[in-house]
Amino acid sequence: MAKKYTAGAEETSSTSTPHVIALVGLPARGKTYISKKLSRYLNWIGVNTKVFNLGDYRRRMESKYSDHELFNPDNKEGLRLREQVCEEGLQAAFDWLEKGGGEVAVFDATNTTRERRKYLFNRVVKEKRFKLFFVESICNDPKIIESNIMEVKVTSPDYKHYDKDNVLKDFLNRIDHYRKRYETIDEELEPELSYLKIFDTGRKVEVHKHEGHIQARIVYYLMNVHITPRTIYITRHGESYNNVIGRLGGDSKLTPRGEEFAKKLGEYVNQLQHPNFKVWTSWLHRTIDTAKYIDFDQERWKLLNEIDSGVCDDMTYEDIYKTMNAEYTRRDQDKFRYRYPRGESYEDLVARLEPVIMEMERQDSLLIVAHQAVNRCLLAYYMETPEEDLPWLEVPLHTVIKLSPVAYGCKVEYIEFNVPRVSTHRSKPIQGGVLEPKFLRDHRPILEDLRGIEGLFEKLCHEADDANKANVKYKELGESTSIACSCEQNGASKDDDEGKKEVIKSP
Repeated sequence: MAKKYTAGAEETSSTSTPHVIALVGLPARGKTYISKKLSRYLNWIGVNTKVFNLGDYRRRMESKYSDHELFNPDNKEGLRLREQVCEEGLQAAFDWLEKGGGEVAVFDATNTTRERRKYLFNRVVKEKRFKLFFVESICNDPKIIESNIMEVKVTSPDYKHYDKDNVLKDFLNRIDHYRKRYETIDEELEPELSYLKIFDTGRKVEVHKHEGHIQARIVYYLMNVHITPRTIYITRHGESYNNVIGRLGGDSKLTPRGEEFAKKLGEYVNQLQHPNFKVWTSWLHRTIDTAKYIDFDQERWKLLNEIDSGVCDDMTYEDIYKTMNAEYTRRDQDKFRYRYPRGESYEDLVARLEPVIMEMERQDSLLIVAHQAVNRCLLAYYMETPEEDLPWLEVPLHTVIKLSPVAYGCKVEYIEFNVPRVSTHRSKPIQGGVLEPKFLRDHRPILEDLRGIEGLFEKLCHEADDANKANVKYKELGESTSIACSCEQNGASKDDDEGKKEVIKSP
């Protein structure tokens, strides 16, 4: 996602020496899955990473895949093609690292012979002076292998013209061809190599001679990766009083509509059937209260607290626009790196959430009840969202986002609960530094259902000592020009909820 870390006003590379991460292993051992996850993680933490899959280069060079004989070690024509593909893919990686601003190239290939690994070492380390790190995936469980083939390889472009029943047979023959010459990385025979071995999708790992910050991060990440099917649920807390008023941050309570969402969320989650299911919330009242009807064990994470808006905490966009206009404009210019005075930036938040991501990778299934900015960062990790788009992702209230990681990405499903709520989303402005009318007090829409603000007037009465002062204060907030203590008026127009995604409705 991110390309550079920011140090003051200047950009600095997160790694001075380019890296090549070369995968090793027989087909259907999860190498491409590991490559994609590793690339997603490194980009998310700010290391510009790209996967170079040799299968893609091979398909560009041959008109149509015939059958497994292409991979027979006795097939000289097939061997020449594969050597040519290796050279083309490696050169593309070099060009990107040297001319395209790349930092880490993931070389997704089998690399199953010592001869091939020696060739890579000579080209990458001796010739280019780059760093080279091998990641070998070893798996002998026939159930896992067959599952990988049927879940991933049947959809490969190689087999688009194949009958589905013949895919497994052809691919097993392809594996047999590789197995004839497969030589696992050997510490004594290849002592110069730095490598990580992963056995049976994470049951055991073995590390040899890893060096430097990047390789240390890679080792730690891959030791925690969970590559069996699982489901992650992410949701914001129920509607809070600060949401209704339009204030940033704070630690306000849920409105009655937020409370209604909490009850329906509990009903929804309690009927889920997932092994070892866990629920995480932040330390703030609105997430804890949202999860109070859920029966599963819960953990509180301070790391999941909302982005720290510093001196802007409890202010509205209009307050910031009028009293701190320069800050408002600066934030629009680079929302990812903009840091609130005495607060955090989205870049800071990504760094803060890295331990959460690591622990998420270890879980079977999980629900996270957090906040708008936090959930944007978590979504960006799974959706591989570029850093410039991350702060503008829409994460509506009263909606559960269901994430199902798969080999080549992540399935995303929005489940919207039938509970009204305000919209807190601000779309990326066409012109920076402009405050949209929907965020002005005079233009804030009246809620369609005043149950959403029932109790707010009483709260203000308590703060202002008497109803007259509270009425003035309430009017200043722009929610209504006049309102009785009982909140018996009926609302008029609907709240603004632009850009709503296609969703699955939940009762």
